[in-house]
Amino acid sequence: MATVEQSQTAAPTWKVDMNPDDFYKNPMNIAWSFKYIMSGDKVEDLYKRAKQNQWDSDEILPWDTVVDPSKPLINDRSDVYHRMPFFAKLNKSQRETFTAHSTAQLLSQFLHGEQGALMTAACVTHSVPDATAKLYAATQTMDEARHVEVYARYCEKIAIVYPMSLWLKALIDATLKSDRYEKVMIGMNMIVEGLALGAFNNMYRTTQCELLKKLTFNVMRDESRHVSFGHAYLGPVIGRLPEDEVEDLADFAFQAVNILVHGGTGGTLASRVDPGFLQVLDNSGIDHEDFFKGIEEAEAAGITQELPPGQIHSLKDLMMPALARVGLLTPTAQKKYQDAGIPIFDDPRVLEAMEGGHPVTA
Repeated sequence: MATVEQSQTAAPTWKVDMNPDDFYKNPMNIAWSFKYIMSGDKVEDLYKRAKQNQWDSDEILPWDTVVDPSKPLINDRSDVYHRMPFFAKLNKSQRETFTAHSTAQLLSQFLHGEQGALMTAACVTHSVPDATAKLYAATQTMDEARHVEVYARYCEKIAIVYPMSLWLKALIDATLKSDRYEKVMIGMNMIVEGLALGAFNNMYRTTQCELLKKLTFNVMRDESRHVSFGHAYLGPVIGRLPEDEVEDLADFAFQAVNILVHGGTGGTLASRVDPGFLQVLDNSGIDHEDFFKGIEEAEAAGITQELPPGQIHSLKDLMMPALARVGLLTPTAQKKYQDAGIPIFDDPRVLEAMEGGHPVTA
């Protein structure tokens, strides 16, 4: 049986885990705006949609759903681990335990990422100079608070929260430590939210848990507005900036993407240097070297960690096209991506479809 036991608690319990490295000063400016006239543009439309689409998880989510984390919450055919020959050699208890804990680790990243989004949205609210953008950013802050609540509550059902992955923490910290609101919006609304939107879309399409499916759908609908905000507001702002400031923002975007792609883990949870994933292996009684050798053998047999057909690739389908359409893939920036071995994608069709608030396939 899996070592993750189901919790009978109906609501999340909150713990304070103090780490001195998680406290730092933010150089962001405060921007008052005394022009209270609404903008009459897409940002105002997003604000109206956000007001209309607020939801209460206590009312619309089936929290009485029984969640057994030892059973795959994601379709086995979409999970590379279940297709590895190495996985078939494990005993039943190890397989169930690994399934439970690897799922808990993934959902934990959703939870941690939503806290990061909560803080960045609040940061934009007090730093963006436009009155309508402030109102919209405030609705996003409320959205993110709700997302923290629902993922904390779902993680309570599987009774464990894994630490935040190093590359995700580095990416959000770089965003929170940036010196202007445009960088915060680039880091969050285009890169982190693009990462989340793709992951949520794939989770929605592959999960076999009724509660997780409905939860993810509602979160994803909110996230689609957040990604739209990055384009609707930042596009015109960037278009008015002098070239040197555009290049500064483009370099910040490159550095953020580079953290995601090359941040010591390759942007994957199954990493030799990710303490959380190594903890998953330890909790499952799986030797680290045996596991990663199993991955290498699977790749040699043509079983890779690439997403299966139809799923959304966040970098290719969402993040890079978002940066391209606001003018942040400048010639100088493109050379940086090429030198770093990061492919450049600028086809916005999947991004635009997802901004409609509904699940899509690539």
